[in-house]
Amino acid sequence: MAVFVRNRESAQPEGLTTSLRKSLSTTATPIRTAETAQPRPRRSIVVLVLVLGTLAATGPLSTDLYLPAFPAIAEDLGATEAQISLTLTSAMIGLALGQLIIGPMSDAWGRRKPLLIGTVIFTVASLLCMFVPSAPVFIALRFVQGMAGAAGAVISRAIARDHFEGDDVARFFSRLMLVTMLAPMLGPILGAQLLLFGPWQLSFAVLTGVAVVSLVLVYFFLPESLPAVERRPLRPAQLWSTMWSLLRDVQFMGPVLTLSLVFAAMFTYIANFSFVSQNEFHATAQGFALMFGINTVGLLIGTQLNGYLIGRVTTTRRLVGGLVGSLISVTALAILDFANGAGMVSITVVFFMLMFSVGFVFPNATTLALTSQSPSVAGTASALMGTLQFALGGGLSTLATMTATGTVTLNSMAVVMVAVTVVAAVVFVIAHRRAARYAT
Repeated sequence: MAVFVRNRESAQPEGLTTSLRKSLSTTATPIRTAETAQPRPRRSIVVLVLVLGTLAATGPLSTDLYLPAFPAIAEDLGATEAQISLTLTSAMIGLALGQLIIGPMSDAWGRRKPLLIGTVIFTVASLLCMFVPSAPVFIALRFVQGMAGAAGAVISRAIARDHFEGDDVARFFSRLMLVTMLAPMLGPILGAQLLLFGPWQLSFAVLTGVAVVSLVLVYFFLPESLPAVERRPLRPAQLWSTMWSLLRDVQFMGPVLTLSLVFAAMFTYIANFSFVSQNEFHATAQGFALMFGINTVGLLIGTQLNGYLIGRVTTTRRLVGGLVGSLISVTALAILDFANGAGMVSITVVFFMLMFSVGFVFPNATTLALTSQSPSVAGTASALMGTLQFALGGGLSTLATMTATGTVTLNSMAVVMVAVTVVAAVVFVIAHRRAARYAT
């Protein structure tokens, strides 16, 4: 199957090596060495997956590890549910803004330097979160933590794009998500067990330790992947020109907006269901963590099945399958809520199906977006994608808390999740048709 993606002003086959793509491009860009274009040894790929997986998993772990402790944190700091939920939202906003800054920096300075600086700041912020005196201070520190954690999120994608082309990108992202998804799967379970041994601050002590491990891995096991000859000067005018070009590119923005809106649906569940499960369904912190872990297994299965289907089913069709599954699951959630038939078992089944479907949406939307661009702008493209993802995810998920009582409910969650998923499907259809007309 011949799948074509756009490299600036020219179109080349998806499977071309980086050096050939750049030699054919109408834009004068440096050509990679033959060494860079050669297949990487299997052991090297395994090490790359483990290192980048640890980096990419640190952000989700900082999100999920303390979820079971939300009610305990609210009581300890004398804060409302909305204020504690805002600590999660502020981290998402920090992740969004941080990626927008760090991504272009990595295109200009290389991948290692911004990654090391970001990891150091993340470690310090995680340590300080153990000693917060109030909710506002906690919210501010989480914002800093999110900005610093953006380095791992945005640069890990850019490094993958530095090394791989075409279906190899999708295959690598599926492997990467196998490692990355262990964090959200184990995070709430570990966080709930930590509450049995001590206060909620233990979660941030563990997070500090993970950050230190990430720093060691980056320093000793992650060489620079962007040669100096391929780096782009960090000039505001050029950066704006690149950003504007990406924003107008339907082949890039279609998959990015689709991913971001589906992420908003998933994040509405992540950010709010801790309160709903314990307040409406009277689940314990451990019960919530078990349910959360089961649903994350669904995401893990989805990503690995997606990897198996690479080469058998096109990237676009795999993405469509994930969108259809997401629509069915959020619709089932709304029906259960409307019919007063929701319980922990039925809700777990619905969220399992949603997470399984998201396992198809994320890697395929990421692949379609990043492979439509040259590796020389991979950091900027990854930054814009991450910024929109976390800005929409963090922003739209807060709509579920805007109820008459100010308390999130299953009903408010269902309304937001259905709305954003429907919009994601509409955006994908419109973008796909426009991209098809452009290609013709």
